[in-house]
Amino acid sequence: MQQPESPSAEQDAGDGSEKEGESRRRIILGRISGVYGIKGWVKVHSDTTPRENILEFARWMLGRRGEWREVAVTAGRPQGKTLVARIEGVDTPEAAQLLVGNAIAVWRDDLPPIDEGEYYWTDLIGLAVVTTEGVEVGTVKRLFETGANDVLVVSDEREGRGGQEVLVPWVLPDVIVEVDLAGRRIRIDWDPDF
Repeated sequence: MQQPESPSAEQDAGDGSEKEGESRRRIILGRISGVYGIKGWVKVHSDTTPRENILEFARWMLGRRGEWREVAVTAGRPQGKTLVARIEGVDTPEAAQLLVGNAIAVWRDDLPPIDEGEYYWTDLIGLAVVTTEGVEVGTVKRLFETGANDVLVVSDEREGRGGQEVLVPWVLPDVIVEVDLAGRRIRIDWDPDF
């Protein structure tokens, strides 16, 4: 399973930049975490795996409190335990400081294609989860990594469960039997009461 981004996405607000007939989603890949040096470079916290993947995009959208703007990334590299990037038009530490705290996003359709049977985490968020016996368990809320495998966090919407979380290991094909993106559901062979 691919984790090129955090599982955070939002629909385009209809600012006229949508592709014809297609709803676009911003996928948040990280954030500006600080200022680096005296020439306006910024430190980047990346939620991509590997972390350097965020630097493969020539254009980012930077946003805070629902306000987004597109910027060109002119350079980027690992720097110690962090990443640093240069953004076109940002030439001073003071200008870079104004960007600290901004989320970094790209459009979902700008993510690179992946192989059949692989999935971006952001595409799994919101999918219904159903057992092989047809029991509707709930909805995927988020995912996280463990040393052995990734894990789906499912909000249990069965009667009397009140949104209790069910953890489902991402183990193909033993636990995750089918992923139907078009049908917006995941079929599992797993006891949701486990």
